[in-house]
Amino acid sequence: MIHFECDYTEGCHPAILEKLTETNDEQTSGYGLDPHCEHARAIIRDLCKSPDADVHFLVGGTQANTTVIASILRPYQGVLCAVTGHINVHETGAIEAAGHKVLPLESTDGKITAAQIRKAYDIHYHDSEHEHIVQPGMVYISQSTENGTIYSKEELQSISDICRKCSLPLFLDGARLGYALASPKNDLTMEDLASLCDVFYIGGTKVGALFGEAVVITSPTLKPNFRYMIKQRGGMLAKGRLLGIQFETLLAGGEDSLYFEISNHAIELAIKLKEAFLKKGYRLLFDSFTNQQYPILPDNIVDKLSKSFSFSTWSKVDDDHTAIRICTSWATRPEAVENLIDHL
Repeated sequence: MIHFECDYTEGCHPAILEKLTETNDEQTSGYGLDPHCEHARAIIRDLCKSPDADVHFLVGGTQANTTVIASILRPYQGVLCAVTGHINVHETGAIEAAGHKVLPLESTDGKITAAQIRKAYDIHYHDSEHEHIVQPGMVYISQSTENGTIYSKEELQSISDICRKCSLPLFLDGARLGYALASPKNDLTMEDLASLCDVFYIGGTKVGALFGEAVVITSPTLKPNFRYMIKQRGGMLAKGRLLGIQFETLLAGGEDSLYFEISNHAIELAIKLKEAFLKKGYRLLFDSFTNQQYPILPDNIVDKLSKSFSFSTWSKVDDDHTAIRICTSWATRPEAVENLIDHL
């Protein structure tokens, strides 16, 4: 069985394993207060051209999302996001379990717009009984989205502008950020993200690391006491250096780093698969240029492919067709992609 169902089916890049083994006998302080984490923070600040950014290493994406959101919102506030957003559909109500409501906005491609944010904000405050309604307190987006689409610089600039006009902190989930930055349609940089977002994170779990995400906070008002929130929400790793070492290894070299190299690898293979599906005459549910592809296939083809390949079934399109999700990753082998294309 060849696995295409997600981008974290393998462990981690061999260079990380090598570095973890090499440093295994070192004695360091815990909880991210070690030289490796400090070095990784310096690399990230330099990459983002944001010397004053706070950088924190958390164990996973759900912990990053719940911790950031809980640290920003007051008890009576909720978070605006796309109806298909990860925090709304794939985190088992983690945000609600922490005491906050997700406020979903309609979306056909996984993205939301500045106009939607402004409208939701205005609807709330134009309601004469708004004090009885959950108040929009921040905006959550992801890059790439749950549907494999990405925000352009113009789109993100517009969202950032309206968020600042409405005093809504903007949080970008970067679980798959490496793949978004490697997309042929991308025109954003880490520097752009640092300047346009109040907080975002660089995903490691899905982009070559064993586990871990690097949260980057640029807004001065969101920085104080964030480590208290990490601890309380279960995102702080006692052996914090394990996170620092991974991000040191992935990001050393900046834009020429391993992180970007392996992300490019995943995108090249994903685009190859996309072209193969289109050449075969299949439609796509979303026009994705990232590592997630969503072909619409006849159900009998889905059944045949599932005997040799593992993938996600995404949605039923009609009585005879199903959209599936196929993910490539930093570790996808070219021969696995060729095998799938041969089966098609």
